[in-house]
Amino acid sequence: MENPRLYQFNLPQRNRPPDIILSDPWYPGVQSCWERCTTKRSVDPIYGIRAVVIHATAGTSSSGAISVMKRRDDPASFHWLVPDEDEAQHGHLVWACAPEALAAWHVRNAASHPDVNGGAGRVNHWSLGIEVVNAQKNDPFSDWQIEATARIVRYCWAKYPNLKHVVSHAKLDPGRRSDPGEHFDWLRFKSLVLVGGNDELPALVAQATPLSRLRSPASSPCCDVGPVTD
Repeated sequence: MENPRLYQFNLPQRNRPPDIILSDPWYPGVQSCWERCTTKRSVDPIYGIRAVVIHATAGTSSSGAISVMKRRDDPASFHWLVPDEDEAQHGHLVWACAPEALAAWHVRNAASHPDVNGGAGRVNHWSLGIEVVNAQKNDPFSDWQIEATARIVRYCWAKYPNLKHVVSHAKLDPGRRSDPGEHFDWLRFKSLVLVGGNDELPALVAQATPLSRLRSPASSPCCDVGPVTD
């Protein structure tokens, strides 16, 4: 098994994929959480994005993952959620959970790594976060979960001109985090991102990206990060 604290690869400027459209409806009711678990980015919401961070939930349901966004004390958040194989949405869609234009709270303010954006802090402001529903311990990821996560990253790669780093939560915060865990097939995931799988995968294609995903609406164990207010 590979060490998730070493999971990282960089995206080349060449061979960027064409525009990719996701089937990523909002998780029901999640909009009501944004005011208490997201922040206006301190960087340009398009040109300032430098990294995508891959997480796993340490839980077995999308509703359990979303519960951290609803917490009154110490909430957390993420941009996308990839359902588990036991959920009806598996194989059909990924959930959008926070607007891309806002900083989601998926990495602690104190966490960073010299390999990622020159060791810059406040990772949430220049990154996007993907949560994959998985208990991590002795819980394999489905092939579709790996494919769906790769497709989200390819969507981001096509959209954000300065996106470079794809990194695990574990590498950014190795003393506290191990996700997405050793069962996440990082080598296959990397290949799907860089080489491309089926960019017309029907289960993840929609006709349009909602305008709300492109604009800011207002200024558990999966992401125990605390507010980003600095």
